[in-house]
Amino acid sequence: MTLQQLRYIIAVNRFRSFAKAADSCKVTQPTLSAMIVKLEEELDLRIFERSNKSVTPTTAGKKIIRQAESVLMEVDRIGEIVSEDKGHIGGKFCLSVGPTIAPYILPKFIRHYREAYPSVELSIKELKADYMMDALLKGEIDAGIAISGNEHVGVLEIPLYTEKFLVYLAECCWRKLPVFKPENLEHENMWIMKDAQCLRDSAFSFCKARSKGNHIYEAGSIDTLIRIVDENGGFTIIPEMHLPFLSEQQRANVRRIEGDYLSQRRVSLYIKDDYIRQRMLNTIIDTLKVFMPNGMLGEGIIKYGIRL
Repeated sequence: MTLQQLRYIIAVNRFRSFAKAADSCKVTQPTLSAMIVKLEEELDLRIFERSNKSVTPTTAGKKIIRQAESVLMEVDRIGEIVSEDKGHIGGKFCLSVGPTIAPYILPKFIRHYREAYPSVELSIKELKADYMMDALLKGEIDAGIAISGNEHVGVLEIPLYTEKFLVYLAECCWRKLPVFKPENLEHENMWIMKDAQCLRDSAFSFCKARSKGNHIYEAGSIDTLIRIVDENGGFTIIPEMHLPFLSEQQRANVRRIEGDYLSQRRVSLYIKDDYIRQRMLNTIIDTLKVFMPNGMLGEGIIKYGIRL
């Protein structure tokens, strides 16, 4: 069994065609077919079912292909590790960002990262936390950014930043109050997005007792919630980094909240617990430093970066 054979079966699985797979691997089709047949003979099982119209992996073949993908991913990383040890940062780097965080950091992150690290082949996936943890453990991504507190065996959590929550009020809803207190709006409509706003220690006390308000609705995005409030009254909860998305008129409807602990969300970086590309991880930190609001990133992460 050779690494080249593993590359061939991955290519065939991707294209479901021996001709297209051979073309992508820059070899002739007879050469690629012969190498795969040789591997099947060595393993004493068929990896692919062939017909005149299709090529599909067998049940055992699917397992072998998944393992081949993991093996080649680790092989590729050996070269990246050697390169980093020599002071060069490059190669492939796959990052996942949670959907409730992505709108606020990705646009600027991508721009500054590509300017600072042109040799890195950066790819980004937007994944919810449970899918992110699974992808980390499978080696499909290098790191993930998500709400803190997603404990998972085999995954290491590194705190990144803390973001305050603010209240966005309808114009008819207590606009004269300089500071928000939960009891002020106990009988108003509270509009929430469950996954983004009421999580663990990020929650407000009244999020845990939803019966206090007349109605509580769940929506798909902060922008949707703001439009609902503008049209229907009541209030919603928005992260601090959403402020630039508001118009000047809308910003007049924003109020801070008393009690820091109950009005913030913590965001962390997640990696597999045996991940060793320290220099690459610190490219994330150095990029965030460029554009994140003052006081948001943790003091330790600013001063020391990530040390594995």
